[in-house]
Amino acid sequence: MKVPFLDLSLQHRGLREAALAALTATYDANRFCLGRDVEDFERNFGAALGYPRVLGMNSGTSPLHVACMIAGFGPGDEVITSPFTFISSAWGISYTGATPVFADIEEGTFNLDPAALAAAVTPRTKGIIIVHLFGQPARMDEILAVARRHNLVVIEDCAQAVGARYRGTPVGLLGDAGTFSFYPTKNLGACGEGGAFVSRHEDWQTRARHIRVHGSDRRYHHEIIGGNFRMDGFQGALLNVKLPHLAGWTVRRQAIAARYLAGIRLSDTILPVQPEYAQSVFHQFTLRHPRRDALREHLARHEVGTDLIYPVPLHLQKCYAGLARGPGSFPVAERAAADCVSLPIFPELTEAQVDHVISAVNAF
Repeated sequence: MKVPFLDLSLQHRGLREAALAALTATYDANRFCLGRDVEDFERNFGAALGYPRVLGMNSGTSPLHVACMIAGFGPGDEVITSPFTFISSAWGISYTGATPVFADIEEGTFNLDPAALAAAVTPRTKGIIIVHLFGQPARMDEILAVARRHNLVVIEDCAQAVGARYRGTPVGLLGDAGTFSFYPTKNLGACGEGGAFVSRHEDWQTRARHIRVHGSDRRYHHEIIGGNFRMDGFQGALLNVKLPHLAGWTVRRQAIAARYLAGIRLSDTILPVQPEYAQSVFHQFTLRHPRRDALREHLARHEVGTDLIYPVPLHLQKCYAGLARGPGSFPVAERAAADCVSLPIFPELTEAQVDHVISAVNAF
């Protein structure tokens, strides 16, 4: 039996008629940059997930950049983030001229370790970018305590955690700003690029709205330095078609993860943990095994697709060689990069496919 790591065509096939109707309406009305479709999505997204204010943007990287601009990060500042994440988590720091400072992760959740975070703070530290990796909220009580102690800005990278909550609060509203990605492979994916910015601070939301459109709230009048971070009307229209399905898709991801957690019994395997403070939305189901590469080859022979997310920590990326943090700097993140493998977990998987994945893993 063949089990792909991800097959977007299964989702898109079922939504094709509604998606094409929405795109046609947007096309006929010439609503191409922001406009009603994006405004509808912002309102619908906020209502569905608990955000009082939402701004659609043109990628998941853009709201991170905007948040760093609003935070006032700049040359001479340090901003702490995880080395085990996608590179966008650090781009906003670099775009503003600040310096990324990495702190190691927890073994169980892959998220930033609050103790390592506290140890990384210096007099130059101005903020923290927290990544809720693989859909699992980070340990926010301890992280926010560090931030309060040192008066630090907290930005939440929720790119993989749409719908996740921490002790009942939607991720993105715990810190000063939250950012989302709607890249096609995300739990809520556009048909192209897309992102969103949220904040519990009304002034942050107002500034983000201005920055999104060239620092302007009136055409040809530019009060602050901004950029072009607008969401396309087509992506807003498509996300409006997909959004009503998100809750069901999330329940299905959680059900598949529960099956994996109950069924995988391979010796020496470390399965994802589920801390009591939050419930993951399982953007990925990532396990660890000391013979990761051999396991992956075994699964390929059994026609089970896998992926390596992320095989090179940020401090070992060539673009950040100037930070002079070589191998051994963040051992937990480096171990995770060396022994992690992600299994298929998308809502359209059948029960038989899930059983096949479990059997193939256990047969290694």
